[in-house]
Amino acid sequence: MKPVFKTLTAAAVLAALQGCQQTPPEQTQSNHTPVEIVGTTHPFAAESIYFVMTDRFVDGDPSNNYPNQGGEHPTYQLPLNGPDGQMAYVGYMGGDFKGIANNADYIRDLGFTAVWLSPVVDNPDEAFAGGEPIEFAGAFKDGGKTGYHGYWASNFYKEDEHWVSADMDFKALDAALDAKGLKTVLDIVANHGSPSFSMPVDQPKFGEIYDAEGKLVADHQNLPPSQLDEANPLHQFFRHEPDILQLSNLDDRSPKVRDYLINSYLHWLAQGADAIRIDTIKHVPHAFWKEMSDRVRAEYPNLFMFGESYDYKPEFIAQHTLPENGAISVLDFPGQKAISEVFSQQDSDFARLQDYLFLSDAPYANVYELTTFYDNHDMPRMNASDEGFIDAHNWLFTSRGIPVVYMGSEMGFMRGTAEHTGNRNYLGQSGLAMARQSPIFEPLKRIANVRKQVAALQRGVQVNLDFSGNTAAFYRVLQYQGQHQIALVLLNKGDKAAEFTITDMLQPGVWTNQMTDKVQSVSRALTDTVPAHGVSVWVVNTPVTQPALLQQIARQMQ
Repeated sequence: MKPVFKTLTAAAVLAALQGCQQTPPEQTQSNHTPVEIVGTTHPFAAESIYFVMTDRFVDGDPSNNYPNQGGEHPTYQLPLNGPDGQMAYVGYMGGDFKGIANNADYIRDLGFTAVWLSPVVDNPDEAFAGGEPIEFAGAFKDGGKTGYHGYWASNFYKEDEHWVSADMDFKALDAALDAKGLKTVLDIVANHGSPSFSMPVDQPKFGEIYDAEGKLVADHQNLPPSQLDEANPLHQFFRHEPDILQLSNLDDRSPKVRDYLINSYLHWLAQGADAIRIDTIKHVPHAFWKEMSDRVRAEYPNLFMFGESYDYKPEFIAQHTLPENGAISVLDFPGQKAISEVFSQQDSDFARLQDYLFLSDAPYANVYELTTFYDNHDMPRMNASDEGFIDAHNWLFTSRGIPVVYMGSEMGFMRGTAEHTGNRNYLGQSGLAMARQSPIFEPLKRIANVRKQVAALQRGVQVNLDFSGNTAAFYRVLQYQGQHQIALVLLNKGDKAAEFTITDMLQPGVWTNQMTDKVQSVSRALTDTVPAHGVSVWVVNTPVTQPALLQQIARQMQ
């Protein structure tokens, strides 16, 4: 969805600007129709996302843990021992749908409005015996691991037995979250199934794919991709070249595969999912995503989708956002790199954050629909101090984009650890109780709930003022369908309070601080003292009449 401010001509804004220059502000508001200014009109821009890896969140039902599953290749816990008592795990730890539903209030009260769930689909019931054995701190090895993460599907239409309870399947979980005002983001995969070859002896479900009725429709039969037989119907789901380690490489060129996958996404959407996150989107050609987008949105118009294209080149990941490629937003990896660097280092400069924003001349279809984050389950967690996490959240929830926070970050859980050193360790109910005591928790709760209440922070056009050293100042401007709101964001990541005097492009009016409820009647300058590692969000609800601000917005439109 294109930004409304880009669909307007610069001449229209300049006409409004000329009207403001010729007419006093109070007459402008009554005699002129304000130009529309909005970063995105997509409803999902109002959301903020809490990412849950289901198995590693909370165990709400011990009866679905299956501690004896797997026989010779057990699936439960499977610790990897590291130095100095460090541990990571590649087996199931017990988290499930009930654990999420039981903590919906926790997620909502923290300020989030949507929950991104790791894949819900059925995975193999043994640890993988092939591949290269994984060890503590290892990478790009799948030997000895299980599908606890959900990304090794053997049946794209069936929930894994570790997630569900007698009274809690995916549909029931979605309903429980919806009752708490939380949307559900479904995580899907298209490029691969489970590990499919190199096993000493072929294992059940590995390299196999079953349909909605439980019928086997594809089987790699433990053969390397080069040995698959095109004449064998069970091999026709797969490409004949490897992609990621030993994972089966699904053949998106096949109509049977496309139908199987796209219909599976529709199956889960029918259970109530509100949005889709796409794993490894760059591993599948644009033609597939265009067809998928068209077919899914024919039934669910305007469905929000965002993909993981793990690449730090904006021009590369932006391809997915273009209409001809499916109009799918993406996780902002260039932004992730900048955010993590700035808030992990005490001597960093806020100016480092400006380049990834692309507030004008963007390669993306719409920068305001990108999902923004500083870490996730596929990379080391941000290695920041408590103050660094607080500063990162203050930025993430006020700057352009839709914020995504990985579970546990509200207390800096396992900070600095990678996948096999603790990034995905089990959080648990006791972990959530500990999180409430963390210095990170309350500041995150405060700024996330401010974003929830301030529409300009959700969809307003961002206009930067000053980014230097430990401070940053910018506007978010929203003027759309009768709503007129300007937010002024003042950020301080320093260890001492910072004084701000804002005069540049300042809209006259009565401004209210959303953090303190303090009010300033402003004509020429707004002053504020922002505490160390703090944020102020000032809001004025009035049509934009400030000439320089309109002019800057016009420049960003061109």
